[in-house]
Amino acid sequence: MKRILPGVIAMAAIVVASNILVQFLILDGLLTWGAFTYPLAFLITDVMNRVYGAPAARRVVLAGFLVGVACSLIGSQIMLQGDGYTYAAVPLRIAVGSGIAFLSAQLLDIAVFNRLREGRWWRAPLASTLVGSAVDTALFFSIAFAASITVFGPNADGAINWAWGGAPFLTFGPEWPLWVSLAVADWLVKLSLAIIALVPFRAIVTRISPHIA
Repeated sequence: MKRILPGVIAMAAIVVASNILVQFLILDGLLTWGAFTYPLAFLITDVMNRVYGAPAARRVVLAGFLVGVACSLIGSQIMLQGDGYTYAAVPLRIAVGSGIAFLSAQLLDIAVFNRLREGRWWRAPLASTLVGSAVDTALFFSIAFAASITVFGPNADGAINWAWGGAPFLTFGPEWPLWVSLAVADWLVKLSLAIIALVPFRAIVTRISPHIA
């Protein structure tokens, strides 16, 4: 456990920071500052996988998941009101979507990385992050915001129905439900950071274990 403790701390810090920064909107509400910190979780997972292997990476992911659950529990105790509904600052469907998306995407990232780990150094982290990011975005935004998912009840829906209204796609295209634009903008950030993260990935791995870099 001692050897992966820095990874656990880094993952926990990213999850906590992202839960805080998601409250701050930028670019006319298309993104939040949390969109730029959350993808770093894939960098942590890939570094742990490269240096210590898949079992260690899974333990780091589990730690991040538990921290995320704790953040959701805290947020669920903060009650807000709007549009005739009383709802938690972190509505149930957003908490569920976040947890499912995080765990599914990170475990898939580890599996893809393992399949490609013997190839060129950049293939495994890039491919695994791209696949994991796409799954993360699709799962989270569908579960958290899609109007077709109604199993969470009217109180949960009332907290997020602002995302169902029509809006120009990415502020300039044809009209789509707002949450679709939010999902695409989020994924574009993840795509960009997946490429940029190759630089710190290489540097960190080289520093920790030069013989496997």
